[in-house]
Amino acid sequence: MRRKQKILLSVILPACLVAVFFLGYFFSVIQLMSWDVFISKPINEWFKQQNAIYFDADQVDELNIEAFNKVKNVLENKYYKEVDFNEAFSHAIKGLSAGLDDPYTLYYTPEEMKAYLEGVSGNYVGIGVSVHMDENYLLTVADVFADSPAKEAGILKNDKIVKVDNEDVTTIRDADLIVKKIKGEPDTKVRITIYRPDERIYKEFELIRRVINISWISSEVLDEDIGYIHIKQFDDDIYRDFEVHLNNLMAKGIRGLVIDLRDNPGGSYYQVAQIADRIVPKGLIVYTEDRHKNRREQYSDERELEIPLAVLVNGYSASASEILAACVQDYDKGIIVGTKTFGKGLVQEIDIDFKNGGGLKYTKARYFTPSGKSIHGEGVIPDVEIELSEEFNTTSIEDIPHDKDNQLKIAIAEVMAKIKE
Repeated sequence: MRRKQKILLSVILPACLVAVFFLGYFFSVIQLMSWDVFISKPINEWFKQQNAIYFDADQVDELNIEAFNKVKNVLENKYYKEVDFNEAFSHAIKGLSAGLDDPYTLYYTPEEMKAYLEGVSGNYVGIGVSVHMDENYLLTVADVFADSPAKEAGILKNDKIVKVDNEDVTTIRDADLIVKKIKGEPDTKVRITIYRPDERIYKEFELIRRVINISWISSEVLDEDIGYIHIKQFDDDIYRDFEVHLNNLMAKGIRGLVIDLRDNPGGSYYQVAQIADRIVPKGLIVYTEDRHKNRREQYSDERELEIPLAVLVNGYSASASEILAACVQDYDKGIIVGTKTFGKGLVQEIDIDFKNGGGLKYTKARYFTPSGKSIHGEGVIPDVEIELSEEFNTTSIEDIPHDKDNQLKIAIAEVMAKIKE
């Protein structure tokens, strides 16, 4: 009898364990993909290894998870051709970052990440424009550089780039990815299609890429011994160049200074902090703050600019330009003249630690002015608000004659008034 019981237990117990295992397995799989999806699969696929993505119950509605699995199941079994789910899923990952409604947070596929990293270094070979994304996520020309293919072809400021080599780029939200398509090898052709809002027309240009040698800063002495420094972008050497230009102007006996940041899209956070350090008195220049309220601060020393100052800005003055303008304004070290700035006050970081070769550019923190105001979405409001004369709306700043530049003339008048005080 006992022998029979032992034999029975040796058979029943393993059978029960196997049954419990499979019930647990099936239950977990059904929980992941829903009962309808599970029973629609052939029996031989019930035992395939499953991969899962986990969300806390309070993060994502269960019905949305079920909807995702339902879409996958329909495409897998009823779509008119076989689906490359790896390719489709890479777009789903992009959708996760796109759902934040933050144009500066983007997932790069392995191919895009490779192109991005290759474009970070080396000579700048392209057509000679600076660009930014407008409020409708259209790549917009902010400036056209002198002696460039774009300038020679007739591309203008405010043109919207809608196609590159006949590829529609209006659905791409990352300016860097479109710029990589425009850049290339020297002496190669690129076809650019633009939309010109002022004329409501599309125009197509075939350009020859070439090495673009850009001078990011220039200076001169204007009438009444007013110095003028035009900074196009804050590159990695701009503080050193700024110091050289400022010292040269001071040696010529200038009594006041105008710094022109119009159409300047920004650049190095640390370089602009050094320039601000040269201008404002000892104190806080700018700080960043993340979601956990961790702050990183930049301070200036005792040295400061001792002559009257005006800073020119417009709607294309962004990021680092806004840091400098806001700092000058907070310390009352100069008059800000022009129109409200772009309003980009976010800090980005790139995570390239992805096993598949992809990457994520994400917003990590926000910039704040010395007085604690957030720049992002707000911009810097000039002390003297004045629109540029309409005839120069599509003209690069450097091409506007000084005697016809109404914003510059106001800036000079403000500096002169301070000199006479």
